Amino acid sequence: MMQFDITDEENERQRRLQEWDSDDDPGNPRNWSTLRKTLTTIVIGLIGFATTVNASIYSSGHEQVKHAFDVSTTVSLLPLSAYSLGLAFGPMISSPLSETFGRKFVYLLTLPMVDLFTIGVGASQGIASLIICRFIAGLFAAPGVSVAAATITDYTHPEARVIPLGIYYAVPTIGSSMGPLIGSFVVEQKGWRWTAWTPLIMAAIVHPPALFIRESYKPILLRKRAEKILGDGIPVRRQTATTLFKEFITSTIIRPLHMLFTEPLVGFICLYCGFQFALLYTFVVASPRVFGSVYNFSPSAQGLSFLGMVAGCICAPVVLFTVDRLVQTHPTLRVRNNSTEGGGSSPPELKLYTAMFGSLILPTGLFLFAWTANPTIHWIVPIIAQGLTFLGSMLIYIPCNFYMLDVYGSKYGASASGASSLTRYMLSTAFPLFVPQMYGVLGVGWATSLLGFLAAGMAPIPWVFFYQGPGLRARSGYEHGT
Repeated sequence: MMQFDITDEENERQRRLQEWDSDDDPGNPRNWSTLRKTLTTIVIGLIGFATTVNASIYSSGHEQVKHAFDVSTTVSLLPLSAYSLGLAFGPMISSPLSETFGRKFVYLLTLPMVDLFTIGVGASQGIASLIICRFIAGLFAAPGVSVAAATITDYTHPEARVIPLGIYYAVPTIGSSMGPLIGSFVVEQKGWRWTAWTPLIMAAIVHPPALFIRESYKPILLRKRAEKILGDGIPVRRQTATTLFKEFITSTIIRPLHMLFTEPLVGFICLYCGFQFALLYTFVVASPRVFGSVYNFSPSAQGLSFLGMVAGCICAPVVLFTVDRLVQTHPTLRVRNNSTEGGGSSPPELKLYTAMFGSLILPTGLFLFAWTANPTIHWIVPIIAQGLTFLGSMLIYIPCNFYMLDVYGSKYGASASGASSLTRYMLSTAFPLFVPQMYGVLGVGWATSLLGFLAAGMAPIPWVFFYQGPGLRARSGYEHGT
């Protein structure tokens, strides 16, 4: 936020320009009407949904791409990974832009570019252009996911964030699960190029409403207020290009990486959440293969097999909201009542309740899928197992992100989220490239069991932080927020 060089007589006036006048200041986005908050959440939620559908829908067409361009299976999957790689690096550009020019500016700048390069995907005449266009589309699509959380926190009070942020954190997984389901039908009927035209049609519906959302970033709003009151001739202390570049490198690369490797809380939570997202993309590639080879499902039926995953993802926020409500309204349900810290507020570890149960559900679902995907067992059983797997995965992913944001607050929460984003998209970039070989060599049972063993090995993470979190936070090298 710009600092103004002012005289002593203007101190009081300037103070008003650097903070809201009162708790009910109409300029404060947290005082927007419930209708405006709801509509804004719906708009950015749909943008995030379209973004993640676009990320995974290509998986349904990679076999056609393989034959059309005469490439190997691994190379045909590179465009799928390229989009995830773009999503990994996109926040490094979009986050600083949103803090300099505002949230709305970033949406209006990047969304048309997503559409442009999605057209490039559909028109590609070679595998190289397909990979490049998918990567750049993912790069510009990243704000549709990464800036959304910041936008929601701009206009919601901390105690009211569980539902909107819970929905936001569920959207990427639901969208990524729906992508192959939609893609299986369009590829079977229209061909692989419709894995680009279908997201483009969705974008034509969900992107234009971004024109009508209001700016929500506090420093930008206060600066505009200052310019309106004092005029355009406000003397300001401008940062040099070198200073801006140093701040950019620190906030987007150095600090997230430093936190990732020096803060046990960030490192292990990011690893666990990254595994959840990598698991999603593993199933995006492996599930059609399993149901096609084991149960002889047609391409469209293979897409319908994702309904189990979608159902699990949709149920997870409902479970999360219910448990959160019970914990907050019934203190006797708390395993450890540490409510004296923070002036009587609930400790952030209470956010990990559902993550602990999810850590048990996840490996159970994986082992169930591993050994029930068998021609002698009805296909509904492994589909239910998939639903159970992703119910557990979402019960881990959502509260772990809540926990990390609660611990580091507004000051370092963005850097912690940046580390999480980088980890999950890097892992989701890598996993699909070796999944076909892994399932081909080990078979469905042992390949999925290997994932189950990894999930079981990481299951203690939320339990350790639930019980040892206060001590680990006390030894942290970073200031914690509220």
